Amino acid sequence: MIPSRAISRILGPDGLPTFTSEAQKAVEKDLRETYSKAPKPLALQRMTHFNWLKTLLFQGLPASYKSQDASQPWMLFWIMQSFQLLGAGFDPVTKQRAIDTVMKCQHPDGGFGGGPGQEPGILPTYAAISALVCAGRPGPGGGWDDIDRNKMYNFFMSLKQPDGSFLVSKDAEVDVRAVYAVLVTATFLDMLTPELVAGTASFVASTQTYEGGFASASAPYYISNDIFLDEPRPPLGEAHGGYAGCAIAAWAMLEPFIKEEEASALNIPKFLRWLVWMQGEPREYGGFRGRSNKLVDNCYSWWCGGSLAVVESLIDTREETGDEQNVQEDNSLDEDDWEDTEWWLYDNKNLQEYILGVGQDKAGGLRDKPNKKPDVYHTFYSLCGLSTAQHRVYRSKSTAEKLRAEWKDSTAFWPSTSKVKQDDDAVVQARRREIYVQARSWREDETSHRYVGSSTNRVNATHPIFTLLISQCDAIMDHFYGQQPK
Repeated sequence: MIPSRAISRILGPDGLPTFTSEAQKAVEKDLRETYSKAPKPLALQRMTHFNWLKTLLFQGLPASYKSQDASQPWMLFWIMQSFQLLGAGFDPVTKQRAIDTVMKCQHPDGGFGGGPGQEPGILPTYAAISALVCAGRPGPGGGWDDIDRNKMYNFFMSLKQPDGSFLVSKDAEVDVRAVYAVLVTATFLDMLTPELVAGTASFVASTQTYEGGFASASAPYYISNDIFLDEPRPPLGEAHGGYAGCAIAAWAMLEPFIKEEEASALNIPKFLRWLVWMQGEPREYGGFRGRSNKLVDNCYSWWCGGSLAVVESLIDTREETGDEQNVQEDNSLDEDDWEDTEWWLYDNKNLQEYILGVGQDKAGGLRDKPNKKPDVYHTFYSLCGLSTAQHRVYRSKSTAEKLRAEWKDSTAFWPSTSKVKQDDDAVVQARRREIYVQARSWREDETSHRYVGSSTNRVNATHPIFTLLISQCDAIMDHFYGQQPK
Protein backbone atom coordinates (compact mmCIF):
# COMPACT_ATOMS: atom_id res chain seq x y z
CA MET A 1 0.00 0.00 0.00
CA ILE A 2 1.25 3.50 -0.82
CA PRO A 3 1.39 5.59 2.38
CA SER A 4 -1.00 8.52 2.56
CA ARG A 5 0.71 11.87 2.80
CA ALA A 6 0.03 15.53 2.26
CA ILE A 7 0.62 16.59 -1.29
CA SER A 8 2.29 19.94 -1.66
CA ARG A 9 0.93 22.53 -4.04
CA ILE A 10 2.22 21.86 -7.54
CA LEU A 11 3.43 24.96 -9.30
CA GLY A 12 4.76 25.75 -12.72
CA PRO A 13 8.47 26.46 -13.32
CA ASP A 14 7.83 30.16 -12.68
CA GLY A 15 6.26 29.48 -9.28
CA LEU A 16 2.74 30.31 -10.46
CA PRO A 17 -0.22 27.92 -10.61
CA THR A 18 -1.40 26.93 -14.08
CA PHE A 19 -4.37 25.02 -15.45
CA THR A 20 -2.11 21.97 -15.81
CA SER A 21 -0.70 22.19 -12.29
CA GLU A 22 -4.15 22.68 -10.77
CA ALA A 23 -5.53 19.70 -12.72
CA GLN A 24 -2.61 17.57 -11.54
CA LYS A 25 -3.23 18.59 -7.94
CA ALA A 26 -6.94 17.78 -8.22
CA VAL A 27 -6.25 14.36 -9.72
CA GLU A 28 -3.75 13.47 -6.99
CA LYS A 29 -6.37 14.41 -4.39
CA ASP A 30 -9.00 12.24 -6.12
CA LEU A 31 -6.57 9.34 -6.37
CA ARG A 32 -5.64 9.55 -2.70
CA GLU A 33 -9.24 9.72 -1.51
CA THR A 34 -10.44 6.94 -3.83
CA TYR A 35 -7.60 4.60 -2.94
CA SER A 36 -8.13 5.15 0.79
CA LYS A 37 -11.78 4.07 0.44
CA ALA A 38 -11.09 1.00 -1.72
CA PRO A 39 -11.72 -2.29 0.15
CA LYS A 40 -8.50 -3.95 1.31
CA PRO A 41 -7.04 -6.25 0.26
CA LEU A 42 -7.58 -4.94 -3.24
CA ALA A 43 -9.90 -7.14 -5.28
CA LEU A 44 -10.91 -7.37 -8.92
CA GLN A 45 -14.70 -6.96 -8.98
CA ARG A 46 -15.02 -9.71 -11.56
CA MET A 47 -18.73 -10.46 -11.32
CA THR A 48 -19.63 -6.77 -11.31
CA HIS A 49 -17.66 -6.31 -14.53
CA PHE A 50 -19.20 -9.47 -16.01
CA ASN A 51 -22.71 -8.14 -15.40
CA TRP A 52 -21.84 -4.70 -16.78
CA LEU A 53 -20.36 -6.20 -19.95
CA LYS A 54 -23.23 -8.67 -20.32
CA THR A 55 -25.75 -5.84 -20.27
CA LEU A 56 -23.86 -4.01 -23.02
CA LEU A 57 -23.45 -7.11 -25.18
CA PHE A 58 -26.98 -8.51 -24.95
CA GLN A 59 -29.16 -5.47 -24.22
CA GLY A 60 -27.23 -2.95 -26.29
CA LEU A 61 -25.13 0.12 -25.72
CA PRO A 62 -26.69 3.19 -24.07
CA ALA A 63 -27.45 6.41 -25.93
CA SER A 64 -24.11 7.88 -24.87
CA TYR A 65 -22.45 5.57 -27.42
CA LYS A 66 -24.39 6.90 -30.43
CA SER A 67 -21.31 8.81 -31.57
CA GLN A 68 -19.59 5.43 -31.97
CA ASP A 69 -21.88 4.19 -34.73
CA ALA A 70 -18.86 4.03 -37.06
CA SER A 71 -16.96 1.94 -34.49
CA GLN A 72 -19.22 -1.11 -34.26
CA PRO A 73 -16.45 -3.71 -34.82
CA TRP A 74 -14.43 -1.96 -32.11
CA MET A 75 -17.28 -2.14 -29.60
CA LEU A 76 -17.76 -5.83 -30.27
CA PHE A 77 -14.05 -6.62 -30.06
CA TRP A 78 -13.49 -4.66 -26.83
CA ILE A 79 -16.52 -6.18 -25.08
CA MET A 80 -15.95 -9.79 -26.15
CA GLN A 81 -12.23 -9.74 -25.46
CA SER A 82 -12.84 -8.18 -22.03
CA PHE A 83 -14.91 -11.27 -21.23
CA GLN A 84 -12.01 -13.46 -22.39
CA LEU A 85 -9.52 -11.61 -20.20
CA LEU A 86 -11.82 -12.07 -17.22
CA GLY A 87 -11.97 -15.81 -17.92
CA ALA A 88 -15.36 -16.18 -19.61
CA GLY A 89 -16.06 -17.93 -22.88
CA PHE A 90 -19.05 -17.81 -25.22
CA ASP A 91 -21.62 -20.35 -26.33
CA PRO A 92 -21.85 -21.20 -30.06
CA VAL A 93 -25.00 -19.11 -30.56
CA THR A 94 -23.38 -15.95 -29.18
CA LYS A 95 -20.25 -16.54 -31.24
CA GLN A 96 -22.31 -16.96 -34.40
CA ARG A 97 -24.21 -13.74 -33.74
CA ALA A 98 -20.88 -11.95 -33.37
CA ILE A 99 -19.53 -13.47 -36.60
CA ASP A 100 -22.65 -12.51 -38.53
CA THR A 101 -22.54 -8.96 -37.16
CA VAL A 102 -18.91 -8.49 -38.16
CA MET A 103 -19.32 -9.97 -41.62
CA LYS A 104 -22.11 -7.50 -42.39
CA CYS A 105 -19.43 -4.80 -42.15
CA GLN A 106 -17.27 -6.30 -44.92
CA HIS A 107 -17.18 -3.86 -47.83
CA PRO A 108 -17.63 -5.14 -51.41
CA ASP A 109 -14.47 -3.26 -52.44
CA GLY A 110 -12.38 -4.81 -49.66
CA GLY A 111 -11.78 -4.29 -45.98
CA PHE A 112 -14.39 -3.59 -43.32
CA GLY A 113 -16.36 -0.50 -42.44
CA GLY A 114 -17.36 0.75 -39.02
CA GLY A 115 -20.87 -0.58 -39.60
CA PRO A 116 -22.98 -2.22 -42.33
CA GLY A 117 -22.89 -0.17 -45.52
CA GLN A 118 -20.21 2.19 -44.25
CA GLU A 119 -17.01 3.04 -46.11
CA PRO A 120 -14.06 0.78 -45.29
CA GLY A 121 -11.12 1.89 -43.20
CA ILE A 122 -7.93 0.27 -41.99
CA LEU A 123 -8.81 0.73 -38.32
CA PRO A 124 -12.29 -0.88 -38.40
CA THR A 125 -10.78 -3.63 -40.56
CA TYR A 126 -8.28 -4.38 -37.79
CA ALA A 127 -11.07 -4.36 -35.20
CA ALA A 128 -13.25 -6.65 -37.32
CA ILE A 129 -10.46 -9.18 -37.82
CA SER A 130 -9.63 -9.07 -34.10
CA ALA A 131 -13.29 -9.76 -33.28
CA LEU A 132 -13.21 -12.69 -35.70
CA VAL A 133 -10.08 -14.03 -34.01
CA CYS A 134 -12.07 -13.91 -30.78
CA ALA A 135 -15.33 -15.42 -32.03
CA GLY A 136 -14.69 -16.90 -35.48
CA ARG A 137 -13.62 -20.28 -36.79
CA PRO A 138 -12.72 -22.01 -40.07
CA GLY A 139 -15.39 -23.46 -42.32
CA PRO A 140 -18.78 -22.34 -43.62
CA GLY A 141 -20.27 -19.49 -41.63
CA GLY A 142 -17.24 -19.27 -39.38
CA GLY A 143 -16.04 -15.93 -40.69
CA TRP A 144 -12.40 -16.78 -41.29
CA ASP A 145 -12.88 -18.28 -44.75
CA ASP A 146 -15.41 -15.60 -45.70
CA ILE A 147 -12.80 -12.83 -45.56
CA ASP A 148 -12.01 -11.61 -49.07
CA ARG A 149 -8.24 -11.41 -48.77
CA ASN A 150 -7.66 -10.38 -52.38
CA LYS A 151 -9.89 -7.34 -52.10
CA MET A 152 -8.56 -6.52 -48.64
CA TYR A 153 -4.97 -6.61 -49.90
CA ASN A 154 -5.86 -4.32 -52.80
CA PHE A 155 -7.64 -2.00 -50.38
CA PHE A 156 -4.52 -1.81 -48.21
CA MET A 157 -2.32 -1.13 -51.23
CA SER A 158 -4.65 1.66 -52.38
CA LEU A 159 -3.92 3.44 -49.09
CA LYS A 160 -0.16 2.80 -49.18
CA GLN A 161 1.96 5.95 -49.47
CA PRO A 162 5.36 6.31 -51.20
CA ASP A 163 7.13 6.71 -47.83
CA GLY A 164 5.85 3.34 -46.55
CA SER A 165 3.02 4.75 -44.45
CA PHE A 166 -0.73 4.17 -44.83
CA LEU A 167 -3.76 6.44 -44.88
CA VAL A 168 -6.34 5.31 -42.32
CA SER A 169 -8.99 5.47 -45.07
CA LYS A 170 -9.55 7.07 -48.46
CA ASP A 171 -8.75 10.81 -48.44
CA ALA A 172 -7.82 10.63 -44.75
CA GLU A 173 -4.62 11.16 -42.80
CA VAL A 174 -1.46 9.11 -42.35
CA ASP A 175 -1.18 7.56 -38.90
CA VAL A 176 1.27 5.04 -37.44
CA ARG A 177 -1.72 3.25 -35.90
CA ALA A 178 -2.80 2.39 -39.44
CA VAL A 179 0.59 0.75 -39.98
CA TYR A 180 0.05 -1.38 -36.89
CA ALA A 181 -3.48 -2.31 -37.99
CA VAL A 182 -2.32 -3.35 -41.46
CA LEU A 183 0.53 -5.44 -40.08
CA VAL A 184 -1.63 -7.26 -37.53
CA THR A 185 -4.28 -8.06 -40.11
CA ALA A 186 -1.76 -9.12 -42.75
CA THR A 187 0.18 -11.23 -40.25
CA PHE A 188 -2.93 -13.12 -39.15
CA LEU A 189 -4.20 -13.69 -42.70
CA ASP A 190 -0.87 -14.63 -44.37
CA MET A 191 -0.89 -11.44 -46.44
CA LEU A 192 2.42 -9.92 -45.34
CA THR A 193 4.43 -9.37 -48.52
CA PRO A 194 7.53 -7.29 -49.36
CA GLU A 195 5.33 -5.14 -51.60
CA LEU A 196 2.96 -4.33 -48.73
CA VAL A 197 5.69 -3.31 -46.28
CA ALA A 198 8.18 -1.61 -48.64
CA GLY A 199 9.53 1.44 -46.83
CA THR A 200 7.32 0.87 -43.79
CA ALA A 201 10.13 0.21 -41.30
CA SER A 202 11.77 3.47 -42.32
CA PHE A 203 8.50 5.32 -41.81
CA VAL A 204 8.00 3.84 -38.33
CA ALA A 205 11.53 4.85 -37.33
CA SER A 206 10.91 8.38 -38.62
CA THR A 207 8.09 8.89 -36.12
CA GLN A 208 10.39 8.56 -33.09
CA THR A 209 10.71 11.93 -31.36
CA TYR A 210 13.54 13.58 -29.44
CA GLU A 211 12.01 12.26 -26.20
CA GLY A 212 12.26 8.66 -27.37
CA GLY A 213 8.56 7.97 -27.81
CA PHE A 214 6.63 8.02 -31.08
CA ALA A 215 4.37 10.54 -32.79
CA SER A 216 1.52 9.82 -35.18
CA ALA A 217 3.53 10.44 -38.35
CA SER A 218 6.47 12.33 -39.82
CA ALA A 219 6.60 15.14 -42.35
CA PRO A 220 6.92 13.65 -45.87
CA TYR A 221 7.77 17.01 -47.41
CA TYR A 222 8.04 20.67 -46.52
CA ILE A 223 5.67 21.84 -49.26
CA SER A 224 2.63 19.86 -50.41
CA ASN A 225 3.27 17.78 -53.54
CA ASP A 226 7.01 18.37 -53.24
CA ILE A 227 9.47 15.48 -53.42
CA PHE A 228 9.63 13.22 -50.39
CA LEU A 229 12.27 14.09 -47.85
CA ASP A 230 15.25 11.90 -47.20
CA GLU A 231 15.87 10.88 -43.60
CA PRO A 232 15.94 12.28 -41.05
CA ARG A 233 12.37 13.53 -41.31
CA PRO A 234 10.75 15.61 -38.56
CA PRO A 235 8.06 13.78 -36.55
CA LEU A 236 4.61 15.35 -36.57
CA GLY A 237 3.56 16.04 -32.98
CA GLU A 238 4.73 14.88 -29.59
CA ALA A 239 5.44 11.40 -28.28
CA HIS A 240 2.22 9.65 -27.26
CA GLY A 241 1.55 6.31 -25.57
CA GLY A 242 -1.00 5.09 -28.12
CA TYR A 243 1.23 5.87 -31.08
CA ALA A 244 4.22 4.42 -29.23
CA GLY A 245 2.46 1.13 -28.47
CA CYS A 246 1.48 0.72 -32.12
CA ALA A 247 4.89 1.78 -33.44
CA ILE A 248 6.96 -0.60 -31.32
CA ALA A 249 4.61 -3.52 -32.05
CA ALA A 250 4.78 -2.68 -35.75
CA TRP A 251 8.57 -2.69 -35.58
CA ALA A 252 8.52 -6.15 -33.99
CA MET A 253 6.23 -7.49 -36.73
CA LEU A 254 8.51 -6.01 -39.39
CA GLU A 255 11.60 -7.82 -38.09
CA PRO A 256 11.57 -10.48 -40.85
CA PHE A 257 11.83 -7.63 -43.39
CA ILE A 258 14.28 -5.32 -41.60
CA LYS A 259 17.77 -5.41 -43.05
CA GLU A 260 20.74 -5.48 -40.70
CA GLU A 261 21.72 -1.91 -41.53
CA GLU A 262 18.16 -0.74 -40.74
CA ALA A 263 17.97 -2.37 -37.32
CA SER A 264 19.67 0.56 -35.58
CA ALA A 265 17.27 3.12 -37.06
CA LEU A 266 15.14 2.80 -33.94
CA ASN A 267 16.67 3.99 -30.67
CA ILE A 268 15.36 1.29 -28.32
CA PRO A 269 17.24 2.47 -25.17
CA LYS A 270 15.85 5.97 -25.65
CA PHE A 271 12.35 4.57 -26.10
CA LEU A 272 12.74 2.45 -22.97
CA ARG A 273 13.79 5.51 -20.99
CA TRP A 274 10.72 7.42 -22.19
CA LEU A 275 8.40 4.51 -21.40
CA VAL A 276 9.50 4.07 -17.80
CA TRP A 277 9.27 7.81 -17.24
CA MET A 278 5.63 7.68 -18.30
CA GLN A 279 4.78 5.71 -15.15
CA GLY A 280 3.45 7.97 -12.42
CA GLU A 281 5.05 8.56 -9.06
CA PRO A 282 3.79 6.89 -5.86
CA ARG A 283 1.43 9.82 -5.27
CA GLU A 284 -0.14 8.89 -8.63
CA TYR A 285 -0.41 5.24 -7.55
CA GLY A 286 1.73 3.91 -10.38
CA GLY A 287 -0.62 4.74 -13.24
CA PHE A 288 0.81 5.56 -16.65
CA ARG A 289 0.38 8.83 -18.53
CA GLY A 290 0.36 8.98 -22.32
CA ARG A 291 2.43 12.15 -22.76
CA SER A 292 4.92 14.16 -20.77
CA ASN A 293 3.36 16.44 -18.15
CA LYS A 294 -0.13 15.01 -18.69
CA LEU A 295 -2.47 13.26 -16.28
CA VAL A 296 -2.35 9.51 -15.65
CA ASP A 297 -4.96 7.47 -17.52
CA ASN A 298 -5.85 3.81 -17.05
CA CYS A 299 -5.74 2.96 -20.77
CA TYR A 300 -1.99 3.66 -20.83
CA SER A 301 -1.58 0.74 -18.46
CA TRP A 302 -1.59 -1.19 -21.73
CA TRP A 303 -0.26 1.23 -24.32
CA CYS A 304 2.83 1.93 -22.21
CA GLY A 305 2.93 -1.05 -19.85
CA GLY A 306 2.31 -3.55 -22.65
CA SER A 307 4.98 -1.92 -24.82
CA LEU A 308 7.59 -2.83 -22.24
CA ALA A 309 7.07 -6.52 -22.98
CA VAL A 310 7.76 -5.83 -26.65
CA VAL A 311 10.88 -3.85 -25.76
CA GLU A 312 12.09 -6.75 -23.64
CA SER A 313 11.73 -9.08 -26.63
CA LEU A 314 13.79 -6.71 -28.79
CA ILE A 315 16.68 -6.35 -26.33
CA ASP A 316 16.56 -9.67 -24.49
CA THR A 317 19.56 -11.99 -24.94
CA ARG A 318 18.99 -14.18 -21.87
CA GLU A 319 18.73 -17.91 -22.17
CA GLU A 320 15.59 -19.63 -20.96
CA THR A 321 15.93 -21.55 -17.73
CA GLY A 322 13.26 -24.08 -18.57
CA ASP A 323 12.56 -24.35 -14.86
CA GLU A 324 8.94 -25.40 -14.62
CA GLN A 325 9.24 -26.87 -11.14
CA ASN A 326 9.16 -23.47 -9.45
CA VAL A 327 5.64 -22.70 -10.64
CA GLN A 328 3.54 -21.65 -7.67
CA GLU A 329 -0.20 -22.07 -7.41
CA ASP A 330 -0.61 -18.68 -5.69
CA ASN A 331 1.87 -15.89 -6.33
CA SER A 332 -0.18 -13.31 -4.47
CA LEU A 333 1.98 -10.88 -2.55
CA ASP A 334 1.37 -8.11 -0.09
CA GLU A 335 3.48 -5.03 0.48
CA ASP A 336 5.79 -6.72 2.97
CA ASP A 337 6.88 -9.71 0.86
CA TRP A 338 6.90 -8.15 -2.62
CA GLU A 339 10.40 -8.02 -4.09
CA ASP A 340 11.42 -6.48 -7.38
CA THR A 341 12.86 -8.90 -9.93
CA GLU A 342 14.99 -8.47 -13.02
CA TRP A 343 12.08 -9.51 -15.25
CA TRP A 344 10.08 -6.32 -14.76
CA LEU A 345 11.12 -3.09 -16.43
CA TYR A 346 8.61 -1.03 -14.44
CA ASP A 347 6.76 -1.09 -11.10
CA ASN A 348 4.13 -3.72 -11.86
CA LYS A 349 2.95 -3.79 -8.24
CA ASN A 350 2.10 -0.07 -8.29
CA LEU A 351 0.33 -0.45 -11.63
CA GLN A 352 -1.89 -3.23 -10.29
CA GLU A 353 -2.71 -1.02 -7.32
CA TYR A 354 -3.77 1.79 -9.64
CA ILE A 355 -6.01 -0.45 -11.73
CA LEU A 356 -7.59 -2.26 -8.78
CA GLY A 357 -7.56 0.58 -6.28
CA VAL A 358 -8.74 3.56 -8.34
CA GLY A 359 -9.57 2.26 -11.83
CA GLN A 360 -12.69 0.21 -11.10
CA ASP A 361 -16.21 1.62 -11.07
CA LYS A 362 -18.54 0.28 -8.38
CA ALA A 363 -21.30 -0.24 -10.93
CA GLY A 364 -19.02 -2.21 -13.25
CA GLY A 365 -16.47 -1.43 -15.91
CA LEU A 366 -13.13 0.32 -15.62
CA ARG A 367 -12.37 3.99 -16.11
CA ASP A 368 -9.68 6.49 -16.98
CA LYS A 369 -9.38 7.74 -13.38
CA PRO A 370 -11.67 8.61 -10.43
CA ASN A 371 -14.62 10.88 -11.29
CA LYS A 372 -14.64 9.55 -14.86
CA LYS A 373 -17.34 7.22 -16.18
CA PRO A 374 -16.42 3.67 -17.21
CA ASP A 375 -16.52 2.77 -20.90
CA VAL A 376 -15.71 -0.26 -23.01
CA TYR A 377 -12.45 1.22 -24.34
CA HIS A 378 -10.98 1.87 -20.90
CA THR A 379 -12.37 -1.41 -19.57
CA PHE A 380 -10.60 -3.46 -22.22
CA TYR A 381 -7.24 -1.70 -22.18
CA SER A 382 -7.21 -1.47 -18.38
CA LEU A 383 -7.73 -5.23 -18.17
CA CYS A 384 -4.94 -5.67 -20.74
CA GLY A 385 -2.75 -3.49 -18.53
CA LEU A 386 -3.61 -5.58 -15.49
CA SER A 387 -2.72 -8.67 -17.50
CA THR A 388 0.70 -7.37 -18.51
CA ALA A 389 1.39 -6.34 -14.90
CA GLN A 390 0.55 -9.85 -13.67
CA HIS A 391 2.15 -12.03 -16.34
CA ARG A 392 5.52 -12.05 -18.04
CA VAL A 393 4.90 -12.93 -21.69
CA TYR A 394 8.06 -13.27 -23.75
CA ARG A 395 9.28 -14.54 -27.10
CA SER A 396 10.50 -18.06 -26.42
CA LYS A 397 13.65 -19.19 -28.21
CA SER A 398 12.85 -22.86 -27.65
CA THR A 399 9.31 -22.44 -28.99
CA ALA A 400 10.69 -20.63 -32.04
CA GLU A 401 13.14 -23.46 -32.75
CA LYS A 402 10.35 -26.02 -32.40
CA LEU A 403 8.05 -24.13 -34.75
CA ARG A 404 10.80 -23.82 -37.38
CA ALA A 405 11.52 -27.53 -37.17
CA GLU A 406 7.84 -28.46 -37.51
CA TRP A 407 7.03 -26.01 -40.31
CA LYS A 408 5.36 -27.56 -43.36
CA ASP A 409 5.33 -25.68 -46.65
CA SER A 410 1.79 -24.84 -47.74
CA THR A 411 0.03 -22.81 -50.40
CA ALA A 412 0.91 -19.15 -49.97
CA PHE A 413 -1.49 -16.27 -50.50
CA TRP A 414 -0.56 -14.02 -53.38
CA PRO A 415 -2.85 -11.23 -54.59
CA SER A 416 -4.17 -12.00 -58.05
CA THR A 417 -3.93 -8.35 -59.11
CA SER A 418 -0.41 -7.69 -57.85
CA LYS A 419 1.89 -6.06 -60.39
CA VAL A 420 4.97 -7.41 -58.61
CA LYS A 421 6.41 -10.74 -59.68
CA GLN A 422 6.19 -13.32 -56.94
CA ASP A 423 9.46 -14.64 -55.52
CA ASP A 424 10.55 -18.23 -55.97
CA ASP A 425 8.53 -20.59 -53.80
CA ALA A 426 11.51 -21.41 -51.57
CA VAL A 427 11.97 -17.72 -50.78
CA VAL A 428 8.26 -17.25 -50.15
CA GLN A 429 8.08 -20.27 -47.83
CA ALA A 430 11.14 -19.15 -45.85
CA ARG A 431 9.65 -15.69 -45.40
CA ARG A 432 6.25 -17.06 -44.35
CA ARG A 433 7.92 -19.37 -41.88
CA GLU A 434 9.78 -16.51 -40.20
CA ILE A 435 6.65 -14.35 -40.00
CA TYR A 436 4.77 -17.28 -38.50
CA VAL A 437 7.52 -18.14 -36.03
CA GLN A 438 8.01 -14.54 -34.87
CA ALA A 439 4.30 -14.19 -34.13
CA ARG A 440 3.69 -17.69 -32.73
CA SER A 441 6.69 -18.02 -30.40
CA TRP A 442 5.34 -15.82 -27.59
CA ARG A 443 4.71 -17.73 -24.37
CA GLU A 444 3.76 -17.01 -20.79
CA ASP A 445 6.48 -17.50 -18.17
CA GLU A 446 4.59 -19.65 -15.67
CA THR A 447 7.23 -19.05 -12.99
CA SER A 448 6.90 -15.28 -12.73
CA HIS A 449 3.23 -14.30 -12.55
CA ARG A 450 2.50 -12.03 -9.59
CA TYR A 451 -0.79 -10.76 -8.23
CA VAL A 452 -1.58 -7.88 -5.91
CA GLY A 453 -4.19 -9.02 -3.41
CA SER A 454 -4.55 -12.70 -4.29
CA SER A 455 -4.64 -15.02 -7.28
CA THR A 456 -8.41 -14.47 -7.43
CA ASN A 457 -7.49 -11.17 -9.10
CA ARG A 458 -5.89 -13.04 -11.99
CA VAL A 459 -6.83 -12.17 -15.56
CA ASN A 460 -5.67 -14.14 -18.57
CA ALA A 461 -2.30 -13.44 -20.18
CA THR A 462 -2.33 -11.21 -23.27
CA HIS A 463 -0.18 -11.37 -26.40
CA PRO A 464 1.95 -8.18 -26.29
CA ILE A 465 1.71 -7.64 -30.05
CA PHE A 466 -1.87 -8.59 -30.84
CA THR A 467 -3.84 -7.75 -27.66
CA LEU A 468 -5.50 -11.17 -27.76
CA LEU A 469 -4.99 -14.42 -25.90
CA ILE A 470 -2.00 -16.39 -27.14
CA SER A 471 -4.20 -19.42 -27.87
CA GLN A 472 -6.49 -17.29 -30.05
CA CYS A 473 -3.56 -15.97 -32.09
CA ASP A 474 -2.12 -19.45 -32.48
CA ALA A 475 -5.41 -20.83 -33.81
CA ILE A 476 -5.97 -18.31 -36.60
CA MET A 477 -2.33 -18.38 -37.70
CA ASP A 478 -2.24 -22.16 -37.83
CA HIS A 479 -5.28 -22.01 -40.09
CA PHE A 480 -4.10 -19.38 -42.56
CA TYR A 481 -0.50 -20.64 -42.70
CA GLY A 482 -1.64 -24.23 -43.22
CA GLN A 483 0.04 -25.58 -40.10
CA GLN A 484 -1.38 -28.37 -37.99
CA PRO A 485 -1.16 -27.68 -34.24
CA LYS A 486 0.79 -30.29 -32.32
